[in-house]
Amino acid sequence: MATLTRLSAHTSHRPNPDRDIVIIGGGHNGLVCAAYLAKAGLKVTVLERRDVVGGAAVTEEFHPGFRNSVASYTVSLLNPKVIADLDLHGHGLEIVERKVGNFLPLEDGYLLAGDGLIADQVRKFSATDAEQLAEYSDRLEVVADTLRALVLETPPNLSEGGWLGAIPELLKAANLGGRLGSMSITARRDLLDLFSKSAGDWLDGWFESDAIKALFGFDSIVGNFASPYTPGSAYVLLHHLFGEVNGKKGAWGHAIGGMGAITQAMARCCEARGVEIRTGCTVEEVLVEGGGAGTVVLGSGETLSARAVVSNLNPKLLFGSLIDPAALPADFNERIRHYKCGSGTFRMNLALDRLPDFTALPGPGDHLTAGIIMAPSLAYMEQAYADARRQGWSNEPIIEMLIPSTLDPTLAPDGQHVASLFCQHVAPELSGGRDWDDHRDEVAKVMINAVDKWAPGFANSVLGYQALTPKDLERTFGLVGGDIFHGALSLDQLFSARPVLGHADHRCPIKNLYQCGAGTHPGGGVTGAPGHNAAREILKDFGKRMG
Repeated sequence: MATLTRLSAHTSHRPNPDRDIVIIGGGHNGLVCAAYLAKAGLKVTVLERRDVVGGAAVTEEFHPGFRNSVASYTVSLLNPKVIADLDLHGHGLEIVERKVGNFLPLEDGYLLAGDGLIADQVRKFSATDAEQLAEYSDRLEVVADTLRALVLETPPNLSEGGWLGAIPELLKAANLGGRLGSMSITARRDLLDLFSKSAGDWLDGWFESDAIKALFGFDSIVGNFASPYTPGSAYVLLHHLFGEVNGKKGAWGHAIGGMGAITQAMARCCEARGVEIRTGCTVEEVLVEGGGAGTVVLGSGETLSARAVVSNLNPKLLFGSLIDPAALPADFNERIRHYKCGSGTFRMNLALDRLPDFTALPGPGDHLTAGIIMAPSLAYMEQAYADARRQGWSNEPIIEMLIPSTLDPTLAPDGQHVASLFCQHVAPELSGGRDWDDHRDEVAKVMINAVDKWAPGFANSVLGYQALTPKDLERTFGLVGGDIFHGALSLDQLFSARPVLGHADHRCPIKNLYQCGAGTHPGGGVTGAPGHNAAREILKDFGKRMG
């Protein structure tokens, strides 16, 4: 009965629509959603503004002869159920694990993180911290496992409907309460700490060594324009622990051929299931007629009709640019205006004529396959944030470097390499009327010189580079404010409140309009989970089940 009620409330019965579903945005979540809908027998069209699908998960040539994952750059959070359901390996995806997880160069040594490495590495700096590691990992994993189980579930949704509509949400809430209730009191206290505390306070309570706190604390500021001592940053740290590679929890890997190999495999799955994918199609407007959505207007003037429209865009782009505000409740519009975006990311791709040589650990080795974190302490990270708030960027930035060509020779000519620099912190918008277009190369040189301090000679090895400011990330990939998560992972924008309380179930205030992007639960990263979850809810409204 609940399904029939949803069907009448959320799906239209327009005469002879051209197709069942139009999906706006061919990023990875849009492709995942399309694949599930098509498998259930729906006729689906995906519209992508760029000339290639994949959104921010694409591989492109950025310098003659050099290819790289130009925006998103590493694999871990891609959900194993999505990989299996779309048969991504059967469609050509190959993921290899880094030989070392992370490498943290320091002035007085280094830390390596990976299988069997971390305890002995930490013992070089603190015997006490080495003894703490096992309990820290065990307790963190209990919380991560609990939340990992919720990644593919639709959160309980605050409903203004009657009791019939509320019953499914009450059941979800009861199920969630049961899961949390089964946790030990220690785990529940840890969960509260991780949602409310800063990563710095959380880590200070466990460890004494700056090195180990920096190694773990880096995850708390990835895509998060904040100090590691900002309340709530502990959750961002936790969010990055949800993933796995080839069945190994918490591991990080590389897709052979770059991140575009993931989305190309998704596109092949979609095409095999009958999805129509159209690139070079800009959507100018979603028309709202009779209280519902069903027609999209393209930049060419063409219109496409469907029984439902699904958006893979940042919520601010969908509701701020494509929908007439008069069609939405005033309070909803206000909440979307205040939806927080802006992750302070400056992204670089570099062509190198040789591998870097780190003072802390000279020569080639497995450490060069790692995520190389150049930020030696939480205090260093906090200062970088303060500098960026004050002047737009820090001259001592936080940088994670990956050299994917150490694992994947397809990306660069023989004997040469590509590097990804994921740089924090820069201000999403510059103050004083300054424009990022005028400072891109200036800041790029700051980033290259920062790496050179740890690996002398690095700057001279750079043959060419691509630099993407927050403004570039927004206009190229639709990452508002450069926000890689499509919205801050703060407590007021998580779970039932993502993107707005009352619309956590992928349904919008307008009938027949859905969201499937990272602005919905569980948030950002190349996970496929929002696309999976949205498809399940859409299929319920169409009276179908996910296969």
